[in-house]
Amino acid sequence: MQAVRAVQAKGRARSLLGMLLACIAASSMFPARAAVPAVPAAASAVVPATAASSGCPALLDHVFPELVSGKPVSLCQFRGKVLMVVNTASECGFTPQYEQLEALHRKLSARGLVIVGFPSNDFGQQERGSSREIAEFCKLNFGVSFPMFERTEVSGRRANAFYQQLQKRSGVAPGWNFHKYVVDRSGNRVQSFATTLRPDDPKLVREIERLLAEAPRPAG
Repeated sequence: MQAVRAVQAKGRARSLLGMLLACIAASSMFPARAAVPAVPAAASAVVPATAASSGCPALLDHVFPELVSGKPVSLCQFRGKVLMVVNTASECGFTPQYEQLEALHRKLSARGLVIVGFPSNDFGQQERGSSREIAEFCKLNFGVSFPMFERTEVSGRRANAFYQQLQKRSGVAPGWNFHKYVVDRSGNRVQSFATTLRPDDPKLVREIERLLAEAPRPAG
């Protein structure tokens, strides 16, 4: 009986390894794409704001439903912070980056870094679960405690309005899961970092720390 169980365990391990390798191989076929200069408005998971919030940078003037509760959350609450925006997926070879994102959140949140996750099924259909399933996966496997929102579109003509602005300001559209945008404290400047760059890469961490040391500029 123990021999049978051992064979079954090896089979499951090989299946998981095959799925992770397939995801990584597929992602290499989709490098980060240049953003389209003018992207039309599209359906998304955004909850429209009734009016622009006073003192809120235009880039952050969006409201999204929170992953667990579904309650609307305004990104305006993050003004004055350095924001890292990541499109996530639960069944991708890069999914272990959740662990590095959580570690970065715990390390730098007290200094003003906010990491926000946007689950998306845009790439490889690797985020097919419900909000509850996604939340449980993130919590049980990686202890995720940074803000997460409901699944949404982040690429192409159906990208939500926030992601359209991120693409326009950075000049780069996500090419795969776990693409990263970093927004400065003023909500003006947006930098783009590829999927393959780990959240704990020294290059990325140094840039975040540099932005944390800056004073906010006038909002735009």
